[in-house]
Amino acid sequence: MTDKEEIIHLYRLENQAMVNQDITTLNRILAPTMQLQHMTGYVQPKLEWIDQIQNGEMKYYSSLEDSIKDIKITDDRASLTGQNQVKASIWGSAIGTWRLQMKMEFTKIAGQWLIANQIASTY
Repeated sequence: MTDKEEIIHLYRLENQAMVNQDITTLNRILAPTMQLQHMTGYVQPKLEWIDQIQNGEMKYYSSLEDSIKDIKITDDRASLTGQNQVKASIWGSAIGTWRLQMKMEFTKIAGQWLIANQIASTY
């Protein structure tokens, strides 16, 4: 798999793991220091986010990909912007579907690409 194919695969794998509450996969593909900046501006550390997926505070029901764009790869760093329609209930909110845009950064550690940072917004 090329670097480009691998980072696209990681983006898609994360979206599927969120829906499936697949904590093992999320732990494997997210860098230990990964942070997720939510639309509210709150910056959430990896372990807190995974815990909230596991305990249902963040419940993802589906994720339908609209586009992947702005792919950039330089040495051991990469980024992309993904746009998905995500059906979810977040922190007790009613179930809704959001047009969620994720600006993602990746880092290559010991030959393996990991998701290093994420910034969520709408599109």
